[in-house]
Amino acid sequence: MKWLIGCLLAVAMVSAAFAGEDPYIAIVNSELAVASRSVEPGGGVGNPFYFSQKEQQFLYDDALFDVPVCFGSFPPVVPQTRVGGVGCEQFRSNAPMNQPEICDTTGEVNGVGDFSFYGEPNAVIRKDNQGYFEWFIRLPKKPDGQINLVFQCGVLKPNTFAFEHFDAVTLCAAETGERIGTGFCTRDQVWAGVNPIVNSSLPRITAIAYPGPYAPVDFSPFYLTAYKNPGNYNLGDGNSREFVSAMKNSASLQVLDGCADARIMLKACMDKTVIAKIPVTDQINAYGQTEYDLEAGDLIYVKMYIPINNKVDIYCNAQSVRLAGIGEAPF
Repeated sequence: MKWLIGCLLAVAMVSAAFAGEDPYIAIVNSELAVASRSVEPGGGVGNPFYFSQKEQQFLYDDALFDVPVCFGSFPPVVPQTRVGGVGCEQFRSNAPMNQPEICDTTGEVNGVGDFSFYGEPNAVIRKDNQGYFEWFIRLPKKPDGQINLVFQCGVLKPNTFAFEHFDAVTLCAAETGERIGTGFCTRDQVWAGVNPIVNSSLPRITAIAYPGPYAPVDFSPFYLTAYKNPGNYNLGDGNSREFVSAMKNSASLQVLDGCADARIMLKACMDKTVIAKIPVTDQINAYGQTEYDLEAGDLIYVKMYIPINNKVDIYCNAQSVRLAGIGEAPF
């Protein structure tokens, strides 16, 4: 009998191991489009310009996993929708998507508003302008770990693309929150004791989970909670208790609600990652909302709000945000 029980346990353990966990990367629209098409100037959603050969290994065919790009009637199409349709993964902005990919240093200007470049057309929010970018992205797999929200936008010093064109990023690259000097394409230095970052001009992040086709019927949308990084990664108040009745904004946690404490700094054409805690059913967030375990097909909404005292030019497109993490293999 002991031998039989041991064999059954071994089979159970092996079966679980066979299920597997592997990395995933999710973007607006089908991830398969990235790996299956060649790089072309201004080539369309799913452009491999944004993904290394290593990363392309973890972009999957959503349809193979029965994860629809479009499901139901949410999100609706609004005047600010630039990519996607009703119920589909979307990219939105309050600016037109008529700018080139300034992160491509090999691009060319053919005429007024006529460009050749690798990557995707951008929307831009310029210095001293208020605006926003929004992304709706479905999870291709059930996440087993924390969810990385990876941002990569072009950031230039004010109005420098107009003069330097596709050389601007190699001459006048910027970061959000930097202090701009009085001359063309210059940064202001600060004295000791002065914050080199104008934190009130930094973009603010909102992230919300919405139910997909496999979510429980009682799933209500809720804000995601980010770990502060670096940080102590405590869920509660820092003591050794294993159960936390409700999370609070703290030295280690911040609900991603677009408030002044949910700011990030972007650097030109470089990745910036926000680590969102994996939602757990019945966990209460700092808003008093109930979290739910996420499933493949659930929709993650991400908004980047740009305050009016922004001092740089920020270029973003449908591929400027990706979800990345470890998920359950469906087969």
